[in-house]
Amino acid sequence: MMTSDALEMLLEGLTAPQREAVTTTEGAMLILAAAGSGKTRVITRRVAFLIANGVPAWQILAVTFTNKAAGEMRERVEHLLEEHGLSGARGLTLTTFHALCARLLRRYAVMMRDAPRWGIDDQYTIYDTDDQSALMKRVLSELQMKSGNWSPRQVLGTISNAKNQLLGPEEYAAMAQDFFTRTIAKVYEKYQQALRAANAVDFDDLLLMTVRLLRECEAARAEVQGRWKYLMIDEYQDTNRAQFQLASLVVGSEQGQPPRSPNVCVVGDPDQSIYGWRGADISNILEFEEHFPDAKVIALGENFRSTAPILACADALIKHNRLRKDKPLFTSGEGGEKPEVVFVADEHAEARLVADWFRRRVEDEGLAWRDMAVFYRTNALSRVMEDECRKAGIPYVIARGTAFYQREEVRDAISYLRVVANPLDEVSLRRIVNKPSRKIGATSLDAAASLAAMRGIPLFEAMRESGSAEGVSSVAARGMDRFVAMVEGWTGAGSFMGAEVSSSLAELVERVVRESGLESHYKAIAQKSSSDADEARVANLEELVTSAREFELEFDPSADAGGDGRSADVPPLLAMLRAYLESIALVADADQVDPERGAVTLMTLHAAKGLEFPAVAMIGLEEGLLPSARALEEDSDGEEERRLCFVGITRAQRHLLMTSARYRTHRGVPERTIASRFIEELPQDQIRVSNQSDAGYEDDSFESGPSERGGLRYERDEDSVGGLSVGMHARHPQFGIGRVVSFAGLGANRRVIIDFKGVGRKTLILQYARLQVVE
Repeated sequence: MMTSDALEMLLEGLTAPQREAVTTTEGAMLILAAAGSGKTRVITRRVAFLIANGVPAWQILAVTFTNKAAGEMRERVEHLLEEHGLSGARGLTLTTFHALCARLLRRYAVMMRDAPRWGIDDQYTIYDTDDQSALMKRVLSELQMKSGNWSPRQVLGTISNAKNQLLGPEEYAAMAQDFFTRTIAKVYEKYQQALRAANAVDFDDLLLMTVRLLRECEAARAEVQGRWKYLMIDEYQDTNRAQFQLASLVVGSEQGQPPRSPNVCVVGDPDQSIYGWRGADISNILEFEEHFPDAKVIALGENFRSTAPILACADALIKHNRLRKDKPLFTSGEGGEKPEVVFVADEHAEARLVADWFRRRVEDEGLAWRDMAVFYRTNALSRVMEDECRKAGIPYVIARGTAFYQREEVRDAISYLRVVANPLDEVSLRRIVNKPSRKIGATSLDAAASLAAMRGIPLFEAMRESGSAEGVSSVAARGMDRFVAMVEGWTGAGSFMGAEVSSSLAELVERVVRESGLESHYKAIAQKSSSDADEARVANLEELVTSAREFELEFDPSADAGGDGRSADVPPLLAMLRAYLESIALVADADQVDPERGAVTLMTLHAAKGLEFPAVAMIGLEEGLLPSARALEEDSDGEEERRLCFVGITRAQRHLLMTSARYRTHRGVPERTIASRFIEELPQDQIRVSNQSDAGYEDDSFESGPSERGGLRYERDEDSVGGLSVGMHARHPQFGIGRVVSFAGLGANRRVIIDFKGVGRKTLILQYARLQVVE
């Protein structure tokens, strides 16, 4: 044990609440750690403090969510102990939930071997995502279920949700009430049988099986509870039901277990719970005191990251949520630049504004590119920002994601366009000939390729004659015929090849996206999925159409003209398509990032969690984007979306810019937007507001106000107008039936926003809309 003086040195530099959190070691404790409040420092000091006070390291279990976080915490603990002359970290368990479960399952596999429901031994394999997908494809094939109707990834997602709710195949089948859930139950059972036959588990099995092990095997439960006397869990707001049950079993607090006072410390912030879509249960942290009535609650409210005006905005915003625990959010620092809220004309003005804003930070304040970031709700918003960064010579990187033109669905569409422009492009042809499925298998395609090689013709031409090729099945031959006809339908429209045409590039791209089946393919995936990433795939395809229209407007045929500079008045569509594809290909050859100055980081708000930057630009603060339309369908109050906005704001250290575009292009057509409700919720005395849209907002949801700062006033309409209410269904003579999402505007400009099935979200002027209420 350390002397009292040495212990004081270990606690040096901690605030009073941090000190209390570190030195309170016995019983249950909830540490409400506000953004930027030094929670990692508290966790690592607390572990070191326990060891310094004589607690054997092997009795301490600390759990977090990523291997990186666990590794960094271990390094800090070891450094603290070495710094104070201790070397007692040996035996400390500082790990992730899944790694902990893998360890326990291997240790106690002998106890499970005789139980048919387990069926694994200590040599089991953990299947990753690719392994799971391959196995699921085999299972669906054996059940004679078409992958076009039952996406392996979506089926796996549904099974994953079940496992995270601690529902095995039997329990899930017992709850199945409709065709979809009954079918999933059959697949689930078959999938688990296949896993067991391979002596394998997937990631969700690790949690489910460990919980069941500790519930049903008294010897294993007693040993686990006897070993770890102190449990700490980081990011507790992100735990799901299975993780909560696992923690309860480790400390012996699950219902039915002998009551004792567990030494459990959880650290988290309900205001940063943004993973509900993947199973996180915010009630775990909100109801902690119900599970542990004697728990001590310590709030870490002092932020060491951001300036006072930035924190004032974050605090005012999050106070509109009901599902939270009230706590202070403040900084001891004074002053600071007020966050900027700027209304712009469209997404291009938005991107130019952000680029200029970044350049001023570099030139006037000496920030490096790596000190700045752009946050957005959905990946589709990155495309215009990427284009502007390239034009402005600003280096950038896409964090935890893929550059726009490298995304799978975009590459698929581009491959189709490459085949249209160049049927000899066999790499692109092979990528998309059977995507979506046309029943053209690899064997039949190879047979067609053999025919091409034998006759000395391109593969595309050989596909036209595939019916006579040996080794090509009749089904595949029909699929090839349809594919060739489809491509020639695009290239043969009008006088396409090299002649003057009036058809537009954007129309061609839209036809290819739609008629190829890519649009319906990715829409089907999105409809079966709860993932924002899958929803974004459709938006990315729409953004590609917008990209093509923009290129068309800027395309200069004389740039590729002959020496005399002459060119056709209307550029040949094929030449334009080839130029467009060339411009995309050159994007991939962007200059390397200067390691000395780094690069601006572009990322989604979800990816930004846990990071910080001196300067942050948040773009796309509009209804339907932030908050997202899909999220509002499940949470009409938008609480998780508000938490997401809160997370974005609290990543900014010194400078914060938030933008909202009056128009945003959708499928190549500019559409009027409504500014995000979150802008209204910001404290008006703590922000600088600027209207840089072309015509102002006098007829929209933003109106000039009498404020001395010359700002803008946000007007929100009531939830019921003219017999229509939010959530009701209405019929439009052109768009069909849709659900009323919200209202905006005043007087003659009052508008209704309706989400039409198969068409998408439309903003209509009420007095001209000719809507009929659908009972």
